[in-house]
Amino acid sequence: MAAALFLMDYILSSVSPCTVTDSEFSLAGDFLIGGLFDVHDVTEEVSQHMPEAINCSQQPFILSNYRKFQVMRLGVEQINNSTQLLPGVTLGYEIFDHCSDINAFPGIFDFISVNESVEPWPEPQGPKLPKVISVVGTFSSTKTRTIAPLFTMDFIPMVNYGSSSSAFSEKVKYPTVLRTVLPNQRTVEAIVAILLHFRWHWVAFLNSNEEYGTDGENLFSKAIKNTKICMAYNKVVDAVTNHSEVFRRIENQKINVIIVFTPERIATMITRAALYLKVNKKVWIATDPWALNRNIMETPNIDAIGTVIGLVEPELEIPGFSEFISSLKAERAQCEVGKERVCNQVCACNEVSAEDIIEADPSYSFPVYAAVNIIAHALHNLLQCETGRCNTNVTIYPYMVLAELQKSNFTLLNQSIQFNENGDPKFGSYSIVFWNNKKADEVGYYKFYPFADFHIKSSEIQWYTNGQVPTSLCSPDCPAGHVRQQTGIHKCCFDCVICPNGTYINITVDPYTCVSCSATEWSTPASTSCLPRLVEFVSFEDAAAIVIMVGTVIFVALSLLTAVLFGLNYNTPVVRSAGGPMCFLILGCLCLCSISVFFYFGKPQQSYCIMRLLPFVLFYTVCLACFVVRSFQIVSIFKIAATYPSVQRWWMKYHGQWLVIAVAFILQVLFLLITYTTALPKLYNETVWYPDQIVLACETDLTAYGGSMALFVVLCFLCFLFSYMAKELPKNYNEAKAITFCLLLLTLTWIIFATIFILYRGKHLQTLNALAMLSSLYSFLLWYFLPKCCIILFQPEKNTQQYFQGLIQSYTKTISQ
Repeated sequence: MAAALFLMDYILSSVSPCTVTDSEFSLAGDFLIGGLFDVHDVTEEVSQHMPEAINCSQQPFILSNYRKFQVMRLGVEQINNSTQLLPGVTLGYEIFDHCSDINAFPGIFDFISVNESVEPWPEPQGPKLPKVISVVGTFSSTKTRTIAPLFTMDFIPMVNYGSSSSAFSEKVKYPTVLRTVLPNQRTVEAIVAILLHFRWHWVAFLNSNEEYGTDGENLFSKAIKNTKICMAYNKVVDAVTNHSEVFRRIENQKINVIIVFTPERIATMITRAALYLKVNKKVWIATDPWALNRNIMETPNIDAIGTVIGLVEPELEIPGFSEFISSLKAERAQCEVGKERVCNQVCACNEVSAEDIIEADPSYSFPVYAAVNIIAHALHNLLQCETGRCNTNVTIYPYMVLAELQKSNFTLLNQSIQFNENGDPKFGSYSIVFWNNKKADEVGYYKFYPFADFHIKSSEIQWYTNGQVPTSLCSPDCPAGHVRQQTGIHKCCFDCVICPNGTYINITVDPYTCVSCSATEWSTPASTSCLPRLVEFVSFEDAAAIVIMVGTVIFVALSLLTAVLFGLNYNTPVVRSAGGPMCFLILGCLCLCSISVFFYFGKPQQSYCIMRLLPFVLFYTVCLACFVVRSFQIVSIFKIAATYPSVQRWWMKYHGQWLVIAVAFILQVLFLLITYTTALPKLYNETVWYPDQIVLACETDLTAYGGSMALFVVLCFLCFLFSYMAKELPKNYNEAKAITFCLLLLTLTWIIFATIFILYRGKHLQTLNALAMLSSLYSFLLWYFLPKCCIILFQPEKNTQQYFQGLIQSYTKTISQ
């Protein structure tokens, strides 16, 4: 590094000197501020055979940058004429035309020189005192990245007015760089806000191949990652770019919005190429470097390319600037004859009028003006000038100025001048402008401090679509309730697919996924939200429930009356032939079965689910066992007793009827214990059959009831078997026929219910289940006990011993013939 510095110092001293014909570049003062401005700009890199400095005055002149140059001179002059800021102390400046990214180093070495020589190692006595205490510049990010390390070695602060790359926010790499211009993050933030506001989701991004453009592209890519915006096309453009191919790609992809994130030189080439190639019906987003560039704005027929919307820092009128420029041109001072200066302090700009300078692009004028004032305020504080006099005995080193700059806090042109911890400004905003007939009309703003505030008046923009806001979409938005199904690599290109029932889409969260409703909600196809399901169960107030419960109470009452009637006529033939004491057991079990009916109504609970089947299954088994025994007894008396008398004797001796009933009861108890141990009925929400309802029900594992159901089937089969064997018995003794009829009704009832159970799962299924149970109970009461009650009450002549004996004798004569 030291050898390089010595070599460069030697080269600079050996290059043929440039005689300055204009003293605008230098001013003596107590403290010198360096200035770096691209008064001229290298459009193409110059091929050189020796490592020599480039002669900037031979490059194209940039009027807007010359305007910035004059703003710095004005700022210094105003401070020197001020009695409030730095009283009794004068500021001087040394300004260089920094026209090249890599070949314009004379000014840099002049700034860091000590007694006109560059010392690669510091003096052992202490820190060295460079020629300048601070530098204003440079304009481009590439130039700043190139020269900032040289100033960092001596901690010379750079107050930058145009370098907006995000790299300079990294204080570890660039500790001495502060800036008065908004960083690229803010520019991208404002661009994204505009795109989202107008719903432009399909955009092209053209950026230059240098620090400013590549940084902007990287920031934009990150900023749109979680938005609806897609960068459909990105191209690095420079002087050799095939613009025809660029615009052909843009047209083929039907992109209507083009973001041009480049310096004004590249932007000029792009817009002129678009005009030449007749690219129209586009919206152009212009960034600060070229949004107010008059050379582009005043290009003939520029409106043909479409609508141009620009982001610019608000144009603040620099007080006294017009007067300063006018007096400058009227009394232009010439440099001292024969005095030699360092190269790149020559400006052949005598032909430029005061009006041209005043009317030039005002962009970045305030950042330059603020940079000069920030340095002056830092010196003001270091020299303790608050008392009205400055302490000129204090030696000011650049690192001291840097520390004071970071603490800046004052007001300039109604702007609160402060820096954050990264050296970025905590002031500034963007005006949103629209190119209207070769002038820029302000149509909105984006403010960053103290909080983000965005506003744009789209009605004031004269769109190329004659009043209608242009669109730029790969795929049109989906109708409500439709999900996006991405096609290709871009999320903005998609097909629309309807969300089925039971799902919905929330496009603000995820437009690519149909979200399933929760178990307690439902939705129709193409829904954007779910609705709460209607909770359904048969309440006690339901009309059908009331009817069934009243019917159950009547059944119990009739059963009790029948038991009373049978008790009063216990010794009559009708009661004894019906089963005698067994009748009371049957009637009692039927009443106990009716308990299950009441648990089918009301909001289901775990206990309800258990009690719906337990009493019915258990006690109905006893009833069926009783009827099996009764059917067998009838067959046994008339047929088995004569053929197998030993069976009849055994049956009578060991009370076979009660033994069978007990065995059936015990078996059912065991089956139910196994069932409720392995598969206890539980609450169940039916949500499949009816998407808009939740039917509160009980889930019963029918396979767990296999043993109980098998026992039912066996008992019914035995009843049918004994009934068939007793088909020719006397009418009054033929209870088996009544039992058979009751069983047929029972079977028919549950077949009907099973069919309904397969086809229907609504809340009234519980009502039908209760009704099937009640029908099963009434079948025995009405068709077995009621006929006998009628004989007791209305046909007492048939309830005599003589009548029954006559029927038996008549049957005996019939079978003997």
